Amino acid sequence: MVKYIIKRVLHACFTLLVVISIVFILLRQMPIEGYFNNMDKLTEAQIQAGLTRLGLTRPMPVQIWNYLSQVFQGDLGTSNKFREGYPIAKIVADKAPVSIKLGLLSLGVSLVAGMSLGILMARSTRTRLKFWDRFGTVIIVIVQAVPSAVYHLLIQLYGSNLLGVSMLFKENDPRTWILPVFSLAIGNIAYYAMWLRRYMVDEANKDYIRLARAKGVSSGKISRRHIFRNAVVPLVQYIPNSILLTLMGSLYVESLYSIPGMGGLLIEVIKRQDNTMVQALVLIYSAVSVLGLLFGDLAMALADPRISFVKKEGAR
Repeated sequence: MVKYIIKRVLHACFTLLVVISIVFILLRQMPIEGYFNNMDKLTEAQIQAGLTRLGLTRPMPVQIWNYLSQVFQGDLGTSNKFREGYPIAKIVADKAPVSIKLGLLSLGVSLVAGMSLGILMARSTRTRLKFWDRFGTVIIVIVQAVPSAVYHLLIQLYGSNLLGVSMLFKENDPRTWILPVFSLAIGNIAYYAMWLRRYMVDEANKDYIRLARAKGVSSGKISRRHIFRNAVVPLVQYIPNSILLTLMGSLYVESLYSIPGMGGLLIEVIKRQDNTMVQALVLIYSAVSVLGLLFGDLAMALADPRISFVKKEGAR
């Protein structure tokens, strides 16, 4: 177990290092206007002096090494255009709480609603009408088939009219939190429901479940202690990643509702061509994604002790 964790952590660190290097190199190929404010008013000498001050005239390997050393010290640099000269770490600290609050709420909604719907769908497959299975399938197909931008717009348009609330987010008005939270949650609701239903149906058709029914074990006890418990194990692997990404906020949803969070911040700095901030935010999102995959592997291992971390004899 310890050996496996160390291996996965090293693999995650290597992946993150590769991502940082690629993003760093690509951004260095962008026009240098992204490093200056009002570049048209600067002389060539001032531009060269600014590039030297930022370390952009040094060889690429040296630049990458200096940047990594800076990041490991907790310094993400300063903004060039969004808030000129302001530390990026402080900007993120100001924006992150809103995204985290929305993320926690949407996460709770998606876990409760998605897993509840998945359980109802799995159970209704054994009924004559199969109402919940058909109802859930329609929702999943719509969410999966329709582009997210379309149903997010529909939720905003018709939801605001139905609830009688503003289309834009207001932190001090709890009613304006409903639509963004639901928009963030709806994708995960469909995802959890679809896969939990599939895993529960697969488990319900296995021999040990038939044997339990033949012995007279109640359906409720079989569902709780055997079907759900074993079906949720494969799903656990994906929950940490969705948790972390949801907490960081959605790029589109936060921009749609004008939410002052992390998602809207990335869109804004890309529009303003603030290369330093784009680089820092991509680094943060990459780290979140890598950590999500790492935690997913570890969570799955903890959820099912039967998982082996060593290669068996004769395995290729």
